[in-house]
Amino acid sequence: MKETDHLPPALEDVLAGVRQLAHNSADLTIGRVTVGDIPCALLTCEGMVSQTAAAELLIAPLTAMPSCPDAAALFTSIRTRHMMALDRPTAYTYADLFGLVHAGFAVLCAEGAGEALGFGLQGYERRGVTEPMGEASLLGGHEGLTESVRTNMAMLRRRMKTPRLTYELRRMGTLSRTDVCLCWLTDRADPALVRRVREQIAAAQPETVLTPGYVMPFLEAHGGGLFDTVGYTERPDVLAARLLEGRIAVLIDGMPQALTVPRLFVESFQSIDDHSFKPWYATFLRWMKYAAFLIALLLPALYVAVSMHHPELLERTLLLLLTAAEADEPLSLPLEGLGVLVMYEIVREAGLRLPKVVGGAVSIVAGIIIGDAAVASGLVSTPMLTMTAIAVTAGFIVPDLAPAIAVLRIAFLLAGGLWGLTGIALLGLAVLFRLCATEGMGYPLTAPVTPFHLRGMRDVATRVGFLRMQHGGFNVREYREGGAR
Repeated sequence: MKETDHLPPALEDVLAGVRQLAHNSADLTIGRVTVGDIPCALLTCEGMVSQTAAAELLIAPLTAMPSCPDAAALFTSIRTRHMMALDRPTAYTYADLFGLVHAGFAVLCAEGAGEALGFGLQGYERRGVTEPMGEASLLGGHEGLTESVRTNMAMLRRRMKTPRLTYELRRMGTLSRTDVCLCWLTDRADPALVRRVREQIAAAQPETVLTPGYVMPFLEAHGGGLFDTVGYTERPDVLAARLLEGRIAVLIDGMPQALTVPRLFVESFQSIDDHSFKPWYATFLRWMKYAAFLIALLLPALYVAVSMHHPELLERTLLLLLTAAEADEPLSLPLEGLGVLVMYEIVREAGLRLPKVVGGAVSIVAGIIIGDAAVASGLVSTPMLTMTAIAVTAGFIVPDLAPAIAVLRIAFLLAGGLWGLTGIALLGLAVLFRLCATEGMGYPLTAPVTPFHLRGMRDVATRVGFLRMQHGGFNVREYREGGAR
């Protein structure tokens, strides 16, 4: 017996095949019933179907149906005269049947049918809509995506009540068979991009889909390096804004994040609140984020490089203070900075993985005991600890780039310690060249900065007034079709 086999006409053969393929799983329920004088069986997965809806909309009408000559007449009567459920797919194989049962459908099998009829009566437990923890908004909505893909589709539809918003449901995972929904605006998205994303999803054959990381590699550019070419968000309003720019979104059942392609590097410096503030203040915040990114990336490296290789750049009083602070340190500046950065990453990871009830203890131990004791004992100098703390704090402003910053900050520190400002400049050029050469689904990661797109820069270098933005902003489809200039 295989899942690809067609359902036999005999009801007992169908149930025998179901039991064999399911290995008598404890959550599979089979309820026998006679409908219209025809022996039938109702198959459900325990905990996936609403008992109230099944009793009122399905079981009561079925038991009250008049006599039918055969199963074909019974199914025809159900399809044409009884609604029972809005979603009523038909299963012809065991794979179709199990797909419906495991998705929360109630499946009706009848003697002599050779097929099964599903009823969408899902009623499994789900988390309510709450505010996203990682993308808080001051003036925007406080709704975040949930683990239910259909709830996420509904939240997005509430914000874009247009038939141009298109959904396409697919399944990924040879074992999990997870529902994956592609979303795009038909008049904004590039048809070639839609086709390519559809092909990448169809070609993906993972066994299970448990986190967005199981899907992202199939959408990313090969050899993308440290910077992601697939974006993500937990906010339906942010997702709607990206669809307006011609992106394709991927919603995955069981995950409160939406993936978007193509991703642009400038997304990390933008937030939904930017369009709620005055343009001059939003522009100020935008440039503050750019500066914070550079500080988080380069400040420890610049301190080490200038102190070791270019002390003539420092003012005399400042040079004497730094010399006195570092005179009795047992470690060299690069090793000292490396130790502080690695210790910070350990503390950060510990704070993320520990239960929340004891997570605060990490901050106490790290900030008061380790930090104070390290300075008092002379293992770490106060200037190095200060520079590292400033860099780490600045990195909190751009959390999307935290993994890349963590690795590149150490690389720049070592380059500055070995070759001074020359090493930092060379490594910076290498990172910049790699960033400019990275593409996601054929779109440059650095757009609209390079290749240059004048209209797109209105929301990158500055944030122009919304009255000007609503008459045409940056669109990846127009950019690809020759809008870069």
